[in-house]
Amino acid sequence: MICSGARVFLVEDEGMIAMLVKSMLASIGCIVVGVAGRLPDALNKVGALSFDVALLDINLAGKLSYPVADALRGRGIPFIFTSSYGKTALPVVMQDAPMLSKPFSGVQLETALLTLDAPVLSRA
Repeated sequence: MICSGARVFLVEDEGMIAMLVKSMLASIGCIVVGVAGRLPDALNKVGALSFDVALLDINLAGKLSYPVADALRGRGIPFIFTSSYGKTALPVVMQDAPMLSKPFSGVQLETALLTLDAPVLSRA
């Protein structure tokens, strides 16, 4: 398993998608330590939780998750944006961030996680 206990913070406003992604993450050995569906909750949890990587839906009930991405960068925590928008929709300062286009499969999620610079993820 590529995650072997990696702690993941999931930011997703659609409950069914969050459940599906949590299942995908568990199947590759990740531990979801927190889920947030709204921007204020996500910002609070970024500072309160301990985790190795994050998955960020860009649109959280009409609010953009870029402040969460900024907070993660400030803490040196790698993340992946998830969205049905194309990468070109990202502001220039965020275009270097990895993105996973919705809908995505477990294999695509695993591949995206392996692109992150996170020692807890196994490339073996």
